[in-house]
Amino acid sequence: MYFVKTPWYLKSVYPSLIWDIKKQTTLYLTFDDGPIPMVTEEILKILKDYNARATFFVIGDNVFKHKSIYEKILMNEHIIGNHTMHHTNGWKTENELYYRDVQLCEDIIQSKIFRPPYGRIGYNQIQHLKKDFSIYMWDVLSGDFDTNIDVEQCTKNVIEHATDGSIIVFHDSEKAKDRVLKSLPKVLEYFSRKGYSFESIN
Repeated sequence: MYFVKTPWYLKSVYPSLIWDIKKQTTLYLTFDDGPIPMVTEEILKILKDYNARATFFVIGDNVFKHKSIYEKILMNEHIIGNHTMHHTNGWKTENELYYRDVQLCEDIIQSKIFRPPYGRIGYNQIQHLKKDFSIYMWDVLSGDFDTNIDVEQCTKNVIEHATDGSIIVFHDSEKAKDRVLKSLPKVLEYFSRKGYSFESIN
């Protein structure tokens, strides 16, 4: 189970985490888990078609494996965020090991924005990491990772729930490939027609 729209009470429990960015007619598209051959590259092409900027929360190990794709993200003037070295679950990992995994990714990408994989991070981990990182969560989850939903539902999740300043999560992963590559253009087209712009987190 997951929330498509992050409920207000969850935001209130973790006020030091960033859930949205208050800005009129602006949306913040984010992509987790890349870079991945074909998927990330196709997303970059789609974003370029709509003159959209985005933020890619990358896994350090994937950056190491696919350096040329990582460089394409930078060349297209998108922002990079830290998503740990090995997609590490904060709830299942000892604190020191978790911090080390974050730092391994930081050593490669040198970014001070962070998103915990699965959105799972403990209170002590938050207190430790927020000394050096801005921790970005999300306002809307597309559900593109969910193999039980189709492209139409994925698109609907975003269109029906995104509002001014929403941080929206997609994934540049093999698992999400079919849904993200077909849903993303629909989302961009819909909100572009409504006068929205798409900016990177900075």
